[in-house]
Formats: sequence, structure tokens, C-alpha cells
Amino acid sequence: MTREELIERIQDIEWDDFEAKAARTTLPKSTWETVSAFSNTSGGWILLGVAQHEKKFEIEGVENGEKIESDFITTLRCKEKFNHIISVLAKKFDLDGKQVLAFFVPSSELKPIWFGNPKNTYIRTGSGDQQATDLEIAALYRDQAFGTQSEKTIDGTTIADLNIASFVSYRRYIQTFNPMFRANKYNDSHFCEYTGILRYGMLTYAGLLMFGNNDAVRQYVNNFWIDYIEIPGTSYSEAAVRFSYRLQELDNIWEAYEAIIQRLRLHVDAAPFTPRPDGFAPDDDSQLYALREGLVNMCSHADYFSPMHPTVRVFDNRITFQNPGKIVVDMKHLRDRYQSSPRNPTILKLFRYTKISDNAGYGMDKIYSWERLTGEKVDIETDVMCTNVTFWRPKIGTSVKRKEETIESITTPITTPVTTPKLKRNEGKIIRAKIIRIIKSSPTLSKAEIADLCGLKEEGVRYHIRKLRDDVGLHWEGNSRNGRWVWDNQS
Repeated sequence: MTREELIERIQDIEWDDFEAKAARTTLPKSTWETVSAFSNTSGGWILLGVAQHEKKFEIEGVENGEKIESDFITTLRCKEKFNHIISVLAKKFDLDGKQVLAFFVPSSELKPIWFGNPKNTYIRTGSGDQQATDLEIAALYRDQAFGTQSEKTIDGTTIADLNIASFVSYRRYIQTFNPMFRANKYNDSHFCEYTGILRYGMLTYAGLLMFGNNDAVRQYVNNFWIDYIEIPGTSYSEAAVRFSYRLQELDNIWEAYEAIIQRLRLHVDAAPFTPRPDGFAPDDDSQLYALREGLVNMCSHADYFSPMHPTVRVFDNRITFQNPGKIVVDMKHLRDRYQSSPRNPTILKLFRYTKISDNAGYGMDKIYSWERLTGEKVDIETDVMCTNVTFWRPKIGTSVKRKEETIESITTPITTPVTTPKLKRNEGKIIRAKIIRIIKSSPTLSKAEIADLCGLKEEGVRYHIRKLRDDVGLHWEGNSRNGRWVWDNQS
């Protein structure tokens, strides 16, 4: 942390990896709770000499910095206080003549970390420290490498092992949707160090998994694969064919995310078409938004070192995200407690930098918004081997949005079946925008398939395709079996 970064953090609200404490003359007792919490989750910075008043921070400084620093480090190295020795990175800052001490507490490989006795085991949930439950303590014992494996560096790797196209796409995405992000102005190497893709010039496993090229990913994580399958039925046994679509193996998480989110768009009532590359409106509240959070949740919590693969399965009646690895938070309070404990904290942060994912803990709210939008349930199951998040799909024409909103609103998707071409002007534009969005993602779809995805009869789709032919030159190129839709200005 540099002086400039420290000032920037002080001006912001606390995040899941940042805790400020006054500590003018002595170390407050809550300091040890935060040390335990950071050690047991994804690590973070403790700032001493900064007081918090509601959401405002005030620099008060510490009066005897050398003694407080010595007391802090000595306590962490004393097994009479903590069950394991904890090594921290210490920095001193002089801000307006006041001394501020900053300590980085890393995520421990020897979880759980507690002080005094095992009951004093804490975890970081959002921007606060919470005493761990018996279930959470047991999970920490079972999964001592949780939150650390993907944070390790890989000897022999460099920035040259990244997939350049993936990395450029990611940086462009942040510049578009998070223009105030501090690292946007950095060169590639500084950007990678700042975001955790690199550390000391070497790739972290998180950076490799997120943006690595094929050769490097297969060399160091040879089992990597995010699988996406569409099954035409409610089960494998019912399906007429084994699958109707399967995503090819891609190099890294970012490539898989971009491809999967476009496929999912075809299966839900998404937000209306916008010129944004990701297709989301700034205040999006769509079914796709809920699924997007489910996808990010899977990517951030998957155990990529397990023999299992993260998999998305799209059935006629449900969409299931399955990732290897157990959820370590209390399942009883997923709906009513602010909590976040990602297996791969840097991967989750890389998604947050793009504004794709919400801040720590609130992603579950977005996932459960599916129930309000569709009237169908979200089921979450977890065991020692894997976690399943299942979004039950509404039958065509029965989602809550379809019941509550009218076709006249241009801020909602077109979902009502259309049997006649006699539509109001705005209604027709929205339908045609949706058709363009669909064929942009899957240009080989038939008119019947487009009709099904739009909630139209095929007669209605033919009408709108004729209009699009006149408006943008939309037409089918090639024969009926191997052709595709093309149109003017496809960029």
C-alpha cells in the first residue's frame, strides 16, 4: 500500500479487506478479532491511527508508534495469544504530521486462527468481523487452504503467460464500466501488480486462471475447464439428444464468462437492448442479472484444483451452476446475513473491479432476486465435494415480470406472444432489438428458434425479419443447413 493508496482508502468506506482503528495510545481489543478474521478469510489491511465515525474516517494518529508496532508484532508472534505465529507486513505513514501504522495480515494456510481459545475464531463478513459458528470452525479445519491456493505465485511465470486478447478485453471493459478505477492509468505490469494478477513479477494462480493462455493454464492447472451444456429436456434421460449445445473448451475464466453470459441471454427475459457491450442497463434488474451473479459466484468459489469441473447446465425447467468445493458460511443464514467468504478472493475482486459483481456479501441478494422476478425458487445445496445453485425456470408466459409489466414500457423486455404484425411503433422496435441481440449471440438460429426465445409465433418473427432487412440489411447467408444471419454494421 502506497501513501496515495492509503489516502484513497481512508476517503472511502471500509471494504472486506480494510479495517481502521483509532489506537491513539493502546491497541484496542477488537484488533485481535480483526487479525483472526483476516487470517481466516482473504487477508486485509489494519490501519492504526484512523478513527471511524459512522461512514467518515478521521486521521488521529498514534502517539507512541514504535511501542504500539512492537506490541502488535510481538503479540502475533506469541503462541500464548494466538494458536499459530502470524507474520505481517508493516508500514508507517506520516499524514499531516500524524503517524499512521498499516499492517497487512495475510490469509493463513493454518486455519482456523484464534486467540485465547478456539471460541475466539473470527471471519470477515463484508466490512465487519463476526465470531465464527461451530460449522464455520469445522469447515476451516477441513479446508485449511481455503482462500490461499489461488493467491500463491507460480515460479517461472511472467506477464507473457497471459492471453493477450483476454487481458486487453478485460482492461477495456474496466475502462468502459469503471472509468474511475485507479489502476486504469497504470501500464500493464503495474496494473497486474495492483490487481493481484502478478506478485513480484510472477503470476498468481488467480491471475493465471482468469487470463492465462492455453499452454500456461494447462501446464500449471492441467484440469482447468469451465463446462457449459444445454440439455433439451428436464433431465439427461428425458432429452432426445445428449445435449443441444456445448461450449468448447476455452483458455481461461474471463473467456468462459464472456461466452457463457451470451448463451444465458438466450434463455431468459433479459433487460432491453442497450448499446453497452455487456447488454446491461445501469440499473438492470433482470433475470439475466440474477444469473450473472450466479455465474460470478461459481467462478469465484470453485476449487480449480479439484478433479471436478465447474459446470453450467441449462435444462428446460432449471439452470444449475455447479462448482467443486463447499460453501463455508452458515447455510441457514444465506438469505438474511451479510456474508462473503470466497475460495478465490482475487478472482472475485477482479470481477468487482469491472462492476460485474456486487460488493462482498450482497451477491446473494441478486441471486435470490430471481424468485421475485420469476415466481420460481432458487435452491442452494452444498456438501464436501461440491455446491449447486439451481435457478428454477418459469414456464413460458408465467414470469412475475410478464404479469406485472405491460408491453408499452420500453424499459422491460418483450415477453407477450405476438400473433399479428399490427404493433405500436415502440413495441416493434423493442422486439426487433431483441431479435438482433439474439442472433448476434447465436447467428445460426432458425426462425422457429428465434420465435421461441422471443415469445412470438413464427409468423411474427418473419414480419420483424422483413422489417430488419429493410432497416439494417438483415438476411440469411448460405444454405439452410450451414448458413447464418448477417446484417449491415455488425460491430
